[in-house]
Amino acid sequence: MFLFKQQIRNWREWGGIFQSIAAFGPLVEHILAIEKLPAAKLENLSPGTNAVFKAGDYVVKVFAPCESGIDQTPDLQTELFAAARADELGISAPAMVAHGLIEDKYKFAYIITEYIAGAEFKDAVKVMGVADRLAIGCKLRAVTDKMNKPCGPFNSIDVINDADDARRFRRWDERYNESFRAERLAYIRSHNYGEKVFVHGDLCGDNILLAPDGELYIIDFADAVLAPIEYEHALIAVALFELDAALIEGYFGNCSADELASVCFNGLLIHDFGGDIVAQLIGDPGEVLSLCDLQNKLKAMITKHRFVNKVT
Repeated sequence: MFLFKQQIRNWREWGGIFQSIAAFGPLVEHILAIEKLPAAKLENLSPGTNAVFKAGDYVVKVFAPCESGIDQTPDLQTELFAAARADELGISAPAMVAHGLIEDKYKFAYIITEYIAGAEFKDAVKVMGVADRLAIGCKLRAVTDKMNKPCGPFNSIDVINDADDARRFRRWDERYNESFRAERLAYIRSHNYGEKVFVHGDLCGDNILLAPDGELYIIDFADAVLAPIEYEHALIAVALFELDAALIEGYFGNCSADELASVCFNGLLIHDFGGDIVAQLIGDPGEVLSLCDLQNKLKAMITKHRFVNKVT
């Protein structure tokens, strides 16, 4: 008899159950027993792509099986590499406790890390004044500067040469007009993006934790890739900071609206989440008529935010 009893035949079905404690409870309990870790009541954590639960002092992440339609095995290898690298570079991140593969109704890869108690970045900054937001922006820059260094290849993702990969860049889809999509690909193939470095790739508001002692912890490295630095910086500016003037100044210093718009423009064009982020920022993707139009819209938004929320 299987521990996991739900059907997973596509990504929609996975999305319907991946946060379910009832569905994953027996499987996670068995994983903890295999790894000789104490049983604990499961709690939900901020949803991502895989099934993630708090179990006492640990976090158990169960990766989507191949039957979901997307093989998450590369994510497991990326997380293992990133955990070792974070430890080597002295980046505060949850320690890797165990990992493995369990064969049940489906083959489930899993990792277990320590649980870090802390406030999610998106919640912590809401109650901060200007000075504290400046300081935490600066503090995060010190962390990412330490992390965003060149390293050897650790997965097969190439954000430049695979820019027309319909699977990875499905977010740059038919919502955008055909001429814009063609112009995007031509630009990426001709633009000199420079050196590739290790980037986290998804530094959103729930992947950074502020511990009670003030330490910033980086979690969930499943989307890490080798990419130009703009890949990381663009997401931080528009998705994590939401163009907040104090956070921007703390992280990017006194860069001009033109400079920041260029970073965001070049980073979003190659980012796996770029198409969705631009749609959230701009509105109707069909109204983004050209690359020049996109760059102008980004600059206008950055200028407006920095003026309205100007740090004094």
